[in-house]
Amino acid sequence: MSWLWLSAAILAELCGTLSLRASEGFRKPRWIVGVVAGYGVAFVFLGLTLAAGMPVGVAYGIWTAVGVALIAVLARAIWQEPLTRRMLVGIALIAVGVVLVEMG
Repeated sequence: MSWLWLSAAILAELCGTLSLRASEGFRKPRWIVGVVAGYGVAFVFLGLTLAAGMPVGVAYGIWTAVGVALIAVLARAIWQEPLTRRMLVGIALIAVGVVLVEMG
């Protein structure tokens, strides 16, 4: 069950972060609700993940790593933000690090 909660936390965090970008520095107030709701729901689901028994180091590592990777890809797709080879290498290193933490 912890993986389901973690997946929901990641999706909610993605919604919050994409809403934050869409708000253009809070100049578009209609997106602020998405920011607050996305991050609030993400923390609730992260709490449920931890309550289900996943270690905090593993849960937080996966949550942030997947979030960084997906936000970079989605920002490229939605707003044509840069996604360079160096950034892709960084994402790969983050993924390797998370795997090592989980195996540890």
